[in-house]
Amino acid sequence: MIVQIKPSDSVSGVVHILKGGTSRTIRKEFPELEEFLWGDSFWADGYFAESVGHVDEDVVRRYIRDQQS
Repeated sequence: MIVQIKPSDSVSGVVHILKGGTSRTIRKEFPELEEFLWGDSFWADGYFAESVGHVDEDVVRRYIRDQQS
């Protein structure tokens, strides 16, 4: 997933919003997944983020796409 954020936004804050929003949406649409949760949490605690600097966005998209193989 590519997410572009403002330098003034914190990565942890953006991840918190993404995880919270997707968790609510998935729980609502697929309530049967409740049995697969880690306690009360839908997502695990961690995340990975990396800055790519001035690399062309197409290079990043190609890299992500090629990880599916």
